[in-house]
Order: sequence, then structure tokens, then C-alpha cells
Amino acid sequence: MIYLDNSATTRVLPEAASAAFGAMTEQFYNPASAYQSAVMTEKLVENARARLSGALFCSASEILYTSGGTESNNMAIFGSLKPLRGKKRIITTAGEHPSVYEVFRSLDGTADTEVVFVGLRADGTVNLTKLEQALSENTALVSVMHVNNEVGAINDLAAISALIKSRAPGVLLHSDGVQAFCKLPFAKLPVDLYSISAHKFHAPKGVGVLYLKKGVKFAGGQIGGGQEKNLRSGTLNVPGILGLDAALEQYQAHQTEWISNLRACKLRLWQDLSTIADVFVNGPAPEEGAPHILNVSFPGVRGEVLVNALSEREIFVSTGSACSTHKKGQNRIHAAMGITGARAEGALRFSFSPFNTLEEMDAAATALAEQVAFLRRFQRR
Repeated sequence: MIYLDNSATTRVLPEAASAAFGAMTEQFYNPASAYQSAVMTEKLVENARARLSGALFCSASEILYTSGGTESNNMAIFGSLKPLRGKKRIITTAGEHPSVYEVFRSLDGTADTEVVFVGLRADGTVNLTKLEQALSENTALVSVMHVNNEVGAINDLAAISALIKSRAPGVLLHSDGVQAFCKLPFAKLPVDLYSISAHKFHAPKGVGVLYLKKGVKFAGGQIGGGQEKNLRSGTLNVPGILGLDAALEQYQAHQTEWISNLRACKLRLWQDLSTIADVFVNGPAPEEGAPHILNVSFPGVRGEVLVNALSEREIFVSTGSACSTHKKGQNRIHAAMGITGARAEGALRFSFSPFNTLEEMDAAATALAEQVAFLRRFQRR
């Protein structure tokens, strides 16, 4: 089996699975309870929060645990807008994940909110000229993803932050960091809110993080028992949190080596695939962009057909975001990049883990070349 759909989800690391299992069978106490065993569980959670805050170069008090990237993104947007009064403009890009894009769409046309969708450049990054033009005095929030989940384009958050501060200093900047965290070198982020999902870096599903910069007016998300500083109520997912912590510990120990392997696999696969006639990279050049995502088109063959043909050989890839797999119609992100027609229909996304090998890349490319040649002959009859 060759698994090349790691942007959809990842195999849980043994260390993370062990930590989660221990939390379910030994440290299973509710961290909000008052007796000693529960207090010890709470200490484990707070130790994990401290480690995560170190990776994000922030304070532990700025970390909120959630159920995943979708909740983090939803909460970031709704929570930052709710305290505001009066007419406001909010800005995002045409290339966002559905958990951001659909939230903005839901607000479009409401009485007090003006929504602006900024276009993408051909490489999948936000068009900074269009973003600058969209900024106005009544802009309240800008949301731009860090790494595009379809094509691996990296948005320059520092440049975006500087642009916002020069044009509209009071604007909040949110970034969906789901495909960036751990896949790019750890660094202090020039944002007010940042979303993370554990299952994208070999931790369990069902847990995520929202970084919330100190001082940001924020209404929070779920209402209930007052957990997470009364900003996100609900019993904490201790197995998920400790699993996330264990995965993060492994990334902190091996990140340079693991990123290098991601990049090596990406470049090797493209080197192999580039020998196929009429093949195109979608997004940034393979040596640029995120190290773990490669989007390639094979015009003349539908991407869905290739996915099914490869899965019969136990090679697993995708046509794009798993959250949009069952939606029919044109790929929104490709269209925003100007990729349409046969090139859009023949697109595949390959996404890598630190544990893929160069030999797997060669095998996957050989299988793809055979399938593309066969299917192109079939379609031309």
C-alpha cells in the first residue's frame, strides 16, 4: 500500500496512539473535577498546552483546544465578529478551505456585513494587489490560509500582516494553518488567530487548536460549562490533546529530517511524472510551495478515474480536498487560479508523510504512467 493522501488525514504515530490510549484507560478523569486524580489529568493537559505554546511562540493562555480545524476556523470568524457593532467588511480569498469559505458565504448579503472574496494568482497565492484594494476603513477581519490544501501554495503571512497594518491597522488577521503547522519550520506567527488540526500531523482525529492573541476581543464559541476560559465550553478531549502533544513532540525532535524527506519525495515524484507526455503542475513550482503537496494534471484523463484505477493497486491519492470530494462541479480553487477544462478535470493531488519513501514514489509514478497511457488511448477511440 502506498498512501499519498496525507492532506486528507494521516496515520496516527505510535507515540500519539499510546498517549491517547493511556488517557482513555488510565488518565480518564475529567480535568474539570476537583479530586486528586482529575487534578493530575488537568496537569497533563496544561503541560501539553505549554509545549504547544512553545511551538507557536506564544503564551499558554493564548491556546484554546477545539474539536478540529473546522471548529477552529468557524469559531475564529464568528467569535471575532460577534463583539462588533455597525456595518463591517470582512475579506477572505477565493481559495480557502470550505470551513472558512462557506462561513463567509453564509455572511454574504446580511444586513451588517459586506463580504469580499479576493482572487488568487496563478500559483495559488492570494493576489496582494487585490487584497490591498479591498481593505477599507470599516474592514474588521481578513482570513487568509497559510498553506493551500489543494496545491500547496504558501501565503506570506508577514507580508499580508504588514499590508494590513499599513492600510487598516485595526483589522484582525486570521489564518487557517491546518496544512502548515509542523510542515513548515516553527516560527512566531504575525496573526491574531490561527487554526490547527491534529489529524493532519499524525495525531488523532477530533482535536484541534485555535491560537487567540492576547487582547483580541472575542466572543468565543460553544456555550456551556465554561471550559477553556469560558470561550469554548465542553469537556476537554484529553485523549486527543495528549495524542496531539505526543505527535508534536515527535515533530519537534525530527522536524528538519522529516521536512527534508517530504520535499525529497515530492521532487522525486515530479521528476518521475514529468516524463509523461502532456503533464502540468498546478500551483507553485515543485521546489517551491509546501513540502508535502504536489498537484498535477493529466489532460485527457478524468482525475476521478485515475483515483479509482490507482486504488485498485492500493495506491491512494485524491482529486483535492476530502471535504469537497462528494461535491459535483468545477473545482473552485483551480478555477480561481485560471485552471479550467481538461487540465482541471485531469488534476490529482499527491500529499506526503515523513514516512513515504523514494521507492514508493517510483512505484506510484510507474503505475500512473501506465494508467494514463491506457486511459488516453481509450478516450481517443
